[in-house]
Amino acid sequence: MASSKALLELLQALWFILPAYVSNAAPVIFGGGFPLDLNRKWFDGRPILGKNKTVRGFFSGVVLGTLVGLLQFNLIGNPTPTASFLMSLGAMIGDCTGSFIKRRLGIESGRKAPLLDQYPFLMFAIIFTYLDTPLSLTKIAFLLLITPPIHLLTNKVAYLLGLKSCSW
Repeated sequence: MASSKALLELLQALWFILPAYVSNAAPVIFGGGFPLDLNRKWFDGRPILGKNKTVRGFFSGVVLGTLVGLLQFNLIGNPTPTASFLMSLGAMIGDCTGSFIKRRLGIESGRKAPLLDQYPFLMFAIIFTYLDTPLSLTKIAFLLLITPPIHLLTNKVAYLLGLKSCSW
């Protein structure tokens, strides 16, 4: 009985965070175009975000994640429309934050950076959504554990489909 309740809570966490996952993946399919950082350099002479962070990618992530959340809301009433938008926006800002940190560390766009590739989008999505729909510590811990393997799996699939040039 307790294990089925825990499994249900974990599935609820995955369902809830789905807009953030969609937001993070959308730029792979719909990105490209004009760089979000306007090709500008930071004080260290490195790109602010890099060539892979684009205006179209950012906004496609916010829009598609929000739309997925609205569909979820219409199906079962969760997450709320506000949470869906905030989560999607947070995911994209978190992804950009990860890229900003990678550039400061001298890691080029598209290069692997364990944890920086998986966690910023998730953490910002959770933080942005907190005022509307706070998650339990159990759900947050589960999402922190399950997101890296999900991220790696989806990247492998995107690579096999020819959507990404690297498999991570």
